Amino acid sequence: MSFDMLDHRVMLETLAEKIHDNRFLRLVRNMLKAGYLEDWNWNATLSGAPQGGVLSPVLSNIYLHRLDTFVEKVLVPEYTRGELRARNPEYRRVEADIQRARRRGDRASVRALRRRLHSLPSQDMNDPGYRRLRYVRYADDTLLGFVGPKAEADGIEQRLAQFLRDDLKLELSEEKTLVTHARTRAARFLGYEIRTQRDDGRSERKKGNRRLRRSVNGTIALHVPKDVIKAKSAPYLTRGKPAHQPSMYKHDDYNLVNIFGARYRGVVQYYLLAGDVHRLNRLHWVMQSSLLCSLANKHRSTVSKMARKYKATVDTPAGPRKCLQVSITRAPSSKPLVARFGGIPLQRRKDALLKDRDPDRAVTAPRQRRLVRRLLAGFCELCGATENIAVHQIRKLADLDLFGQKQPNWAALMARKRQKTLVVCPTCHDGIHVDCASTPHGSHWRARCG
Repeated sequence: MSFDMLDHRVMLETLAEKIHDNRFLRLVRNMLKAGYLEDWNWNATLSGAPQGGVLSPVLSNIYLHRLDTFVEKVLVPEYTRGELRARNPEYRRVEADIQRARRRGDRASVRALRRRLHSLPSQDMNDPGYRRLRYVRYADDTLLGFVGPKAEADGIEQRLAQFLRDDLKLELSEEKTLVTHARTRAARFLGYEIRTQRDDGRSERKKGNRRLRRSVNGTIALHVPKDVIKAKSAPYLTRGKPAHQPSMYKHDDYNLVNIFGARYRGVVQYYLLAGDVHRLNRLHWVMQSSLLCSLANKHRSTVSKMARKYKATVDTPAGPRKCLQVSITRAPSSKPLVARFGGIPLQRRKDALLKDRDPDRAVTAPRQRRLVRRLLAGFCELCGATENIAVHQIRKLADLDLFGQKQPNWAALMARKRQKTLVVCPTCHDGIHVDCASTPHGSHWRARCG
């Protein structure tokens, strides 16, 4: 489904069912019909919600609420019946054969029959009295899971297409709308691959029960798509091998490791729900090699020397893990700043949360980076004090000439370093303002402090 074809009349009718304020509805109508600029030419908006608009996500969810109601109130009750599947007759016959072989004392037949038993489902997978339909939607990404024959699944798709066409004026995307078997072809949803598992060799022993159960079969599993790993690795590869990133040389070592680490953590934390998250080892190797190559090229050194310089070991809930780490020491009362790449156990976690952001644009200009480093140093550049550090800033270096030949120490320091900022303590800061006010041209001073 696509929001580009969102019908404005249906949208306004849906809003009018709950909202009876004509002024608000008129405001929404004007926003939907505001149009857009392309190559400095205005174009009318006949359908769809404006991309990037503050109301677009809310309007899209309101628009598709009818779809949620139709599926949950009509389709799900109609295609959900039965409590349990019927027992598989073949499975029961093999069980009976095992009992007879045991009474005869034929152990070889028992072992052969048990192998045969473990290759059969205990329930009738084609039981006509058992159906299940489950539905989930995130924005316009929709997934329906159905237990039943493919003919009924095609019928559900046709009914959905008819409802969307008649009631919501939407058309199903032929490329994105697929009816697939969950065991032979994975379904894509929110970047994950979803399929059912089947492995007769895997089993677990229930507590208090001596019998082994094939509990893996039929359960839903999340997987990391191979094309995602390939796409995430591509920016760091040249001719199939990890390569340095010249565009990153403008960053110091701390920010360079921090950027690579945040990008890697963002991908890993998103896919920690997958059962095969260990496949991201490929991405880890590619990004780590690219990071070390970038550090080596930047410092005219070698990859092995950079690895020895920044290698570290961190403790995790799954045990110690190796990583690359850069630390910046600050004042004794402050904790050091730590940038880390890696050190994340690639093991499935049900409670995984995305907590990182990409800090690539946190600090951009070189002058800003120098000022940040000076602030992080945490001491006054005049007297060396380490408490309540602030920044004194002047409008332009030419203002320092107003002192003439008798420049104060702070003015001479700024002139010598050719910088318009000075990191100072409160005492020195007050002294600077006293010096500025005492000059003959004090009224012409323009200073701002932060």
